[in-house]
Amino acid sequence: MWWFNRKGPSGFSGASTAEEVTAGVDARGLVAVITGASSGIGLETARVMALRGVRVVMAVRNVAAGHRASEAIRAEIPGAGIHVLEMDLSSMDSVRRFATEFEALNLPLNILIFISLIAYGQSKLANILHSTELSRVLKEDGVNISANAVHPGVVTTNLFRHRTIINALVKSIGRFVHKTVEQGAATTCYVALHSQFTGISGKYFSNCNLDTPSSQASNAELANKLWEFSSKIVSS
Repeated sequence: MWWFNRKGPSGFSGASTAEEVTAGVDARGLVAVITGASSGIGLETARVMALRGVRVVMAVRNVAAGHRASEAIRAEIPGAGIHVLEMDLSSMDSVRRFATEFEALNLPLNILIFISLIAYGQSKLANILHSTELSRVLKEDGVNISANAVHPGVVTTNLFRHRTIINALVKSIGRFVHKTVEQGAATTCYVALHSQFTGISGKYFSNCNLDTPSSQASNAELANKLWEFSSKIVSS
């Protein structure tokens, strides 16, 4: 794992954890909505955000799991501001209900994070293209909101837990190339909480450093096509 330890201009590397990259940050007064926050990277992101003073809204499909996760965070961080709201990103009705419930909390929205442990291939490309086009649209409309894409790295998950042989191979080989959950949450927390990134938008970060995505992910025309297609789906 020597390549994980190579530090970039930020002074951090792929081996850095979310707690390490946010040490000394006082984020009290900020509100973050985090999807998929009941387990894995989402839970670690929520925990570290709460540790730094952020009021966290956990947007989860399984509300019971969300409450168990929030109780675990409160047990570690007394006084942590945590809300659990149901949201299934595969259902626009669920997303709209979440928006209504969040609005009823009468809180600002300072940070919005979409967490997915299996966002590979086309879905990962779509995430980068979407953030790039969203950044362009916001700038064009004069809206002071930043939108950036972050790559958590390859993180050890329970994706293959039902396939015994594959799961054993992933666990045995993965420890040499995979990040821990604490390391996987680092880039997200780093970009979200550090004031030096205020006003920085349309960028791509990995291993807690500014990076350059593939040529396809940098294709502005493709980003615009995806945006138009997504808008039609959402409006319908």
